[in-house]
Amino acid sequence: MKSATPKVLHEICGRSLVGHVVAASRELDPAHLVVVVGHAREQVTAHLSAVDADVRTAVQYEQNGTGHAVRMALEELGGPIAGTVVVVCGDTPLLTGATLAQLTATHEADGNAVTVLTAEVPDSTGYGRIIRGEDGAVTAIVEHKDATDAQRAIREINSGVFAFDGALLADALGKVRTDNSQGEEYLTDVLGILREAGHRVGAAVGADHRQILGINNRVQLAEARALLNARLLEQAMLAGVTVVDPASTFVDVTVTFGQDAIVHPGTQLLGATHIAEGAEVGPNTRLKDTVVGPRARVDNTVSDTAVIGESATVGPYAYLRPGTNLGLKAKAGTYVEMKNATIGEGTKVPHLSYVGDATIGEYSNIGAASVFVNYDGEHKHHTTIGSHCKTGSDNMFVAPVTIGDGAYTAAGSVITKDVPAGALAVARGQQRNIEGWVARKRPGSAAATAAESAAPEDSGTR
Repeated sequence: MKSATPKVLHEICGRSLVGHVVAASRELDPAHLVVVVGHAREQVTAHLSAVDADVRTAVQYEQNGTGHAVRMALEELGGPIAGTVVVVCGDTPLLTGATLAQLTATHEADGNAVTVLTAEVPDSTGYGRIIRGEDGAVTAIVEHKDATDAQRAIREINSGVFAFDGALLADALGKVRTDNSQGEEYLTDVLGILREAGHRVGAAVGADHRQILGINNRVQLAEARALLNARLLEQAMLAGVTVVDPASTFVDVTVTFGQDAIVHPGTQLLGATHIAEGAEVGPNTRLKDTVVGPRARVDNTVSDTAVIGESATVGPYAYLRPGTNLGLKAKAGTYVEMKNATIGEGTKVPHLSYVGDATIGEYSNIGAASVFVNYDGEHKHHTTIGSHCKTGSDNMFVAPVTIGDGAYTAAGSVITKDVPAGALAVARGQQRNIEGWVARKRPGSAAATAAESAAPEDSGTR
């Protein structure tokens, strides 16, 4: 990956590569789930603790092969495991729980000692080929470099995912040799050991070969992200969501939708975002950990950890920061930024304003170019504006300050004191016109010429 980040911690669609594998494995409801860690194990272990607190880790201090890794996992669990043991790779984020369930069902129904998850691929170059006997059992896995021309024509390949009989697996791992070019314990050698002992080795063919794709570089990471994103959008559309342009729409695995939600082009939906029924988001919108209520409209907006209420409208070009909560039919309009603000039902902040650390009641209107001055250089302070208030344009609300219900504030005011309910606050200097100032101070200028032309002609009367 050419990265300071361990490979399995790279993310696609809101989840790390190993996080995807853990989530798919959890769908089997396993009695134990063990992740074998080696390189950068402190980082990986810390991440796994955050992803799934019940995951156990086994340390492979020396990377002595896949068979050795599985042996470390069994030792972590105290020895052989009764029942089925499923082994998956930590860099296969497209693998689904349904496919793993199919693998285990086939394994147990056929009474196999080991069952290989296989896939039929358009181009099998470089993959280990699955060789089957007349009864359909797997007789061998032949690596590409060792395959004959006839074997290279086989399109069924080994995925590296297996289901084992736990007791037989532990016994066979003890017989794996290291007399190979890498000097490692290969898990695939277990298949031959079990077959030679008279046990059946079977295979389960996955429905979609793309699920077994492993990630080894940034190109493959991007390809997997595109495949997973397409899968997520397809699921959403089949559930009743309109995605106008899937090619320019990106979602995380944790995003949820209500029926008849509409997503316009250029939209990114990240984290625990939920788009409720009938809501419309986009175009060119990025929502993270944001709840969009029923029938709300969000246009050209960036939002992080906000709640947008039912039938509320946001944007275009709005920025909702953490702690923002818009009520029913509330509005955060064009070039409006909000942070840690609760906006009541029907209240509008239409344009060109910053609302931070504030509570605004119901059906109030905040004039254009208003700023909630919440920071004194050391501490943040709160502003409260009541219900049915009308604040003028170009107001500064210097917190802490409270505007009572039904109050008005004049345009251009700097509000530093509380305003009683029903009062009008005017906090600005008186206007003074100095006539003839341009002619005296800017003689010969374009302004002076325009002013002279606009002056009424002297009629000669007094």
